[in-house]
Amino acid sequence: MKFNPDVSSSRRKSRKAHFSAPSSVRRKIMSSSLSKELRAKYNTRSIPIRKDDEVRIVRGKYKGREGKVTQVYRKKWVIHVDRVQRDKSNGASVPIGIHPSKVVVTNLKLDKDRRAILERKDRKKAEKSEDVEMTD
Repeated sequence: MKFNPDVSSSRRKSRKAHFSAPSSVRRKIMSSSLSKELRAKYNTRSIPIRKDDEVRIVRGKYKGREGKVTQVYRKKWVIHVDRVQRDKSNGASVPIGIHPSKVVVTNLKLDKDRRAILERKDRKKAEKSEDVEMTD
């Protein structure tokens, strides 16, 4: 059931919005879930994927493979993981694109901006701040 009258539930419009999304929106859509250890540590489920994150592939032909993200290819909606590639007939090797929803982040590349994102997304802190009552 549709609750917000400003949002269309049309399949056609949803697909158009998705596939013509700008890079800034694609970043958010191309998020990956965190491993159980990271989920417990940061109290958040997923985060937008980024170059130099370490991931484990959990679906498809390359399931079980681990590696570092070498490229986030937003235009094609895929990421490239090192050592996940195939050889062409002329001998050259090309990276295979993997959708970010099919990987689990096992190690994050942290800098101050990424730390700020995790700080904002921390669910436990949000719950604690709601419990505090204001008194005069």
